[in-house]
Amino acid sequence: MITYEISVGFCLLAVCFSSGSANLTTIVTTQGCTGVWLVVPLFPLFGVFFITLLVETNRAPFDLPEAEAELVSGYNTEYSAVVFALFFLGEYSNMLLASGLCAALFFGGPFVTASTGFGFVGWFALKVVFFAYLFILARAALPRYRYDHLLQLGWFSLFPLTLGFFIFVVGYLFYMEAIPYSAEYCEPYFMDSIVYRKTYNW
Repeated sequence: MITYEISVGFCLLAVCFSSGSANLTTIVTTQGCTGVWLVVPLFPLFGVFFITLLVETNRAPFDLPEAEAELVSGYNTEYSAVVFALFFLGEYSNMLLASGLCAALFFGGPFVTASTGFGFVGWFALKVVFFAYLFILARAALPRYRYDHLLQLGWFSLFPLTLGFFIFVVGYLFYMEAIPYSAEYCEPYFMDSIVYRKTYNW
């Protein structure tokens, strides 16, 4: 667990430093206020964040605790009926939560760069479905990792990449004296319902 949780911690810290807050609402609002999704300046960290979410949710190719490749159909052969359904509801709910975090932290949540009539809920749901599709695509396309491969990936690839990019982001913000838009600037503008509806046709 330590191999990937340190990496995801650096990804979240870079997002917080770039938006000037650790509040999820402020992170999303800042992306809508500036018009730039954080996936643009933090693209390598988004890739690492998505990989670590695959590990965190025990989705293939990192479904190591279940060892479904060695069993007939995985751990779920021991359950049936409602218990079987509850296991899969929990697994896919976790996947949808991870997709929502990807959309909120790196893709502006419900905000889009252009004004359209699709609505806030529609855009956020579309982004969540897109990331859920990527989760399912990774399960279908990639072979399963071994434990030693996961350890090597976490310690020798993801950890140095996230640490180096995080130091670069903090150094850039410090050197350029780039103070991100704070909640005091963004929220009065975007939380006004009239501006919301006129700007984004909500």
